[in-house]
Amino acid sequence: MVHFDPTRPDFSPYGFSCVRWTPTTMPRSDRHNEIELNLLENGSLVYLIGGQKIAIPEGRLTAFWAAVPHQIIEFEGLSEYFVMTIPLAWFLQWRLPESLTQPILHGQMIVEPDEGRLASDWARFQAWSEDLGTGREECHHISLLEIEARLRRLALTVADLPPGSRRKSPPVLGRQQLSRAEQMACFIAEHYTEPLTAETISQHFGVHPNYAMNVFQRTFGTTLLKYVTQHRLSHAQRLLVTTEDLVVNIALKSGFSSLSRFNEAFRQAFGCTPREYRREHRITGPTSDRPES
Repeated sequence: MVHFDPTRPDFSPYGFSCVRWTPTTMPRSDRHNEIELNLLENGSLVYLIGGQKIAIPEGRLTAFWAAVPHQIIEFEGLSEYFVMTIPLAWFLQWRLPESLTQPILHGQMIVEPDEGRLASDWARFQAWSEDLGTGREECHHISLLEIEARLRRLALTVADLPPGSRRKSPPVLGRQQLSRAEQMACFIAEHYTEPLTAETISQHFGVHPNYAMNVFQRTFGTTLLKYVTQHRLSHAQRLLVTTEDLVVNIALKSGFSSLSRFNEAFRQAFGCTPREYRREHRITGPTSDRPES
């Protein structure tokens, strides 16, 4: 079994994988450009993701886009769980129903509402883990077909929920349960498209900027401004994948002050330009051929 490595580079890919993980509290958030599925046989996990503290229940398939900063901050009654990662491009190529893809691409965590699938799901994950471990192309192909079918069934259960039902979402825990650093993370998640500095964030909480930066660094292993940039890049990814808006507009809508700053941050994070990323992952048809300036 594996566990989170806090020294792994941000956006280092996991690729197509299905492995048993040992639960640990994560000293910093993780980000990778895959769709992540979690399955707990028992116990629970608590994530800090997208500015919310979310409890993941046992026995229900959970799916989210792992480009959104996510961090396990608590777990209980859990010795192991399955983690599957699916490259974003593969997930998009399946053209799954929008009832599933749109919430995920907009940073939501989707949880199987049916409590009765644990036994069959656990057996599936065990089989997929074994198939991927063989290294045989045909086994990989069979697993991908089965995973696509399982996600289509998940999309059906989500689409069948009554309007306004919250059963598709895990419970969101109250802000009073958050530490000061977690409160700052939530504030950033809600305001990253606005002009934010260490000074404006610290002023909101009535503390000195140095104190705010130190507390945040100790808790999340990254700086306040890098965390702001992470959220802005995730927002830009979603817009590049789901819209045909001009890159310059996406940069500004994501909170970047200029196109040059956006391009620099994007290339540093992903090793490609926003336009190259859009060409690889877009799902809305051909995008504009206008220049990025």
